[in-house]
Amino acid sequence: MLMNTEHWPLIVAWILMISFVHCKPRIVSISDQRQSCESFVYCQGPLLDIVQRARLFPDSKTFVDMSQTNSPEETFANFNDLMDTTENHPTKEQLVEFINRNFLQNSDELDYWSPEDYTQNPRILSQIKDKELKKFTGDLINIWPSLGRKVSEKVFKNPEKYSLIPVPNGFIIPGGRFKELYYWDSYWIIEGLLISDMDKTAKGMIENLLFMVEKYGFIPNGGRIYYLNRSQPPLLTLMANIYLEKTKDLAFIHKNIALLDKELTYWIEKKTIDINFNGNLYRMAHYQSESNTPRPESYIEDINTCSYFDTIKSQEHCYQGLKSGAESGWDFSSRWFFDHEGGIRTNLTHIDAQRVVPVDLNAFLCVSFAILSSFYMQLGDAESAQKWAALFEQWLNSIQEVLYNEEDGIWYDFDLTLSRPRKIFYPSNFAPLWAGTYNPIFKKEYGRRAATYFNRMEIAQFKGGIPTSLDGNNEQWDMPNAWPPLQEIVILGLWNTGEKQARKIAKYSAERWLEANLRGFNEQNAMFEKYDSTRVGQYGGGGEYEVQKGFGWTNGVALKLIEKFYTFKNKLEKTNLP
Repeated sequence: MLMNTEHWPLIVAWILMISFVHCKPRIVSISDQRQSCESFVYCQGPLLDIVQRARLFPDSKTFVDMSQTNSPEETFANFNDLMDTTENHPTKEQLVEFINRNFLQNSDELDYWSPEDYTQNPRILSQIKDKELKKFTGDLINIWPSLGRKVSEKVFKNPEKYSLIPVPNGFIIPGGRFKELYYWDSYWIIEGLLISDMDKTAKGMIENLLFMVEKYGFIPNGGRIYYLNRSQPPLLTLMANIYLEKTKDLAFIHKNIALLDKELTYWIEKKTIDINFNGNLYRMAHYQSESNTPRPESYIEDINTCSYFDTIKSQEHCYQGLKSGAESGWDFSSRWFFDHEGGIRTNLTHIDAQRVVPVDLNAFLCVSFAILSSFYMQLGDAESAQKWAALFEQWLNSIQEVLYNEEDGIWYDFDLTLSRPRKIFYPSNFAPLWAGTYNPIFKKEYGRRAATYFNRMEIAQFKGGIPTSLDGNNEQWDMPNAWPPLQEIVILGLWNTGEKQARKIAKYSAERWLEANLRGFNEQNAMFEKYDSTRVGQYGGGGEYEVQKGFGWTNGVALKLIEKFYTFKNKLEKTNLP
């Protein structure tokens, strides 16, 4: 059977009948300095250090995205000459001259690419009655070609001159400063592409990620070598599933099943930890980059953040916290900040993301185990199906016993240090509803209790979208910012329970989000990576860089909500907003 995204919970019934599998987790310990990657231009060494400390560019990512005009050997020779002639103290002007002679900022690493299967008239347009929304849907679909890119042949021929990781197929970028592909962004982009009848482009993007699994053993945060120290939320198997659901292309799954298996095995082996809770031992996942040095793309910013600490060990833990927070996709948020008693600190210096067992990460993995098991069953490999089904059962139990709070009727992140839940509102608390990682027998009860929690936290007061937290500290993944993937997770999670109050919240939340997107597009002729939950249609702010336009996952989520609620088949009825 195909794993329909709306029926993920139904697989529980047959998986609960399959036996338990025991696996020993691997816990990473830090005993030395671990770099972002091997490159002495883009990841480590004196050249990177001196250039980034000089703050030649407003955005540190600018330098590490530049290509070299010469070979790395010539680049280093020229750098050594500069250091010799300046007695290791070049001026800012001399560094600018060195960069201009040895690097290209507007690199030729990517070619603009118009997807072959792009169409201005996909089927969804014929299914929308509302004229304004139909036009908006067409406008969203027309954005895809502007975000299309393909790696230049020059990168394949001379990869050592670039930080870009060459991948075989064209792809859709997020937009703005994000000129390369990103792991978890790709799920919502692919979702939108499939709705736009761009199945071939969606397949190519999945193949690019599979290429990375084959080459590196995992999918890095994004398509740059300086991201090889960390991954992002593991959604590859879910991408393969929605592709299969749309195309029925089981041959694609058969061809790539080993790589899907390999990627999930990476997460089990590298990102899991044992938890003693209420007298029982549970195995769960957390984000943890093995690297403990500054992020090359935010080099001086990380140095400044972690300079608060006066020991190398504490600084390295801080760097690891920043990279682990970036691995979560929530870079950055009070969700990862701690004071000594487990409360929230508003200062990024006190980040400790590896201390958190996140609800959404474990829900993503749990449903991925179920989907992979289903794939193996469809391919006739019962032994492998049983292995992954048992892991699904194990994770399902852990999510229920460790993360679900009976008193509040919602799931919470878990604090590894204090061995207790982080009872704080985040949209990620609803991720098990979206993933279907709960007992389906009690589906409506979970929906009812989650709706009660939503109302108790007074989230309906935010007219511009569901806020990422209720903590306003100027971080990107906090109040007042509302992020597209989190809207989908809450909205579809509540909707899929079928419970009356949960569906009411889902309906008016979808209506509000699309209103914010539409108003912002009409006023500024752009889609943004995030929006302000307190000002309808206004883009969000905060964090390490300016808000970006484009925007891949925003377009994908909007298309998903339009398809779900505004097509003839699933029309959103107007609701009385509270």
